Amino acid sequence: MSEDPTRATPLARDVPAHGNVGPSDPHADPLTQPGLRRPAPSELDGPVTDPSMRAVPTSPEQPTVPTSTRPSAPVVVRTRTGGLWTGLILSAIVLIFLLVFILQNLNVVTIFFLGFTFSLPVGVALLLAAVAGLLLVAIPGGLRILQLRRAARRAAVR
Repeated sequence: MSEDPTRATPLARDVPAHGNVGPSDPHADPLTQPGLRRPAPSELDGPVTDPSMRAVPTSPEQPTVPTSTRPSAPVVVRTRTGGLWTGLILSAIVLIFLLVFILQNLNVVTIFFLGFTFSLPVGVALLLAAVAGLLLVAIPGGLRILQLRRAARRAAVR
């Protein structure tokens, strides 16, 4: 294989390309072997590998990490109190819709249930049916959550 012309400095034939930390001879002279010599500060400012490349100017005033010129937006932290207020406002809106629904459906209907007879406005009857359906879902769900919490507490104690 031919030597790579883009290499900065060719390796000496007796020095391995890797696996060596220092010279094989601890008394080697840096003047006779340029690879052992530390570069002067003036050599670090210029191009290292290619003479046609320009050196990148460094200035102590410029930050090394890019910074944003515009200030960052303030972080809004969500709290339990904020969530409580949000739930309260949404509940109030739903309550207003239910009241409007009940007031617009005031026609009285007769309801027969397990031998009982009731006369209620349509809006109230539908509201009671919705509450009963909600309880049919919420009670077993709540009991299952309590069961899982108790099991997690027992597992954490062990």
